Amino acid sequence: MPSEDWATQALDHALAAPPTLGSGRLICIDGLAGAGKTTLAASLGDLTGAPVLHADELLAGWGGLPCLGATIEAVLRPLASGRASSWRRWDWLSSQWAETHPLEPTPLLVIDGVGCAASTYDDLITTLVWIEADRDVRLARGLERDGDDMHAHWEQWLDEEAALHVRDRTRERADLVYSTSA
Repeated sequence: MPSEDWATQALDHALAAPPTLGSGRLICIDGLAGAGKTTLAASLGDLTGAPVLHADELLAGWGGLPCLGATIEAVLRPLASGRASSWRRWDWLSSQWAETHPLEPTPLLVIDGVGCAASTYDDLITTLVWIEADRDVRLARGLERDGDDMHAHWEQWLDEEAALHVRDRTRERADLVYSTSA
């Protein structure tokens, strides 16, 4: 899983670059489901005290990946203009939108999740981190977390994320690339 050194490297990279999110910086931790993005985001949050926004809370369920970039961009653009923003959480258990959360401009914002670094708002991303692992490793991690009854959802998701990342060239745009396969 992600090393604590990776959090330091991502932070150092972001702090060496000029602000891109208004007067703040944005670290996006994108990559493949089950690769360790959330673990790295938690390390960055612990290291910096920065807010961490999880893209899976902005997805409209298993089929929400195609709209995720637009949803995140709508959260980020006000922050880039120095204004407060907000986001609405998807409730996976009830399969509907839940409460809204305010988000103030901040010196550093971390977003993690598949598809969180869409090219449409590349101008706002200070540091793009890509985390990958072999498909069978990621599927095993996902099923361990979510249960075997989610196998069909996971298979579909892995195919959809692969297509998204090819279209958006996410790995090629990354500033830092890590693997958790070993």
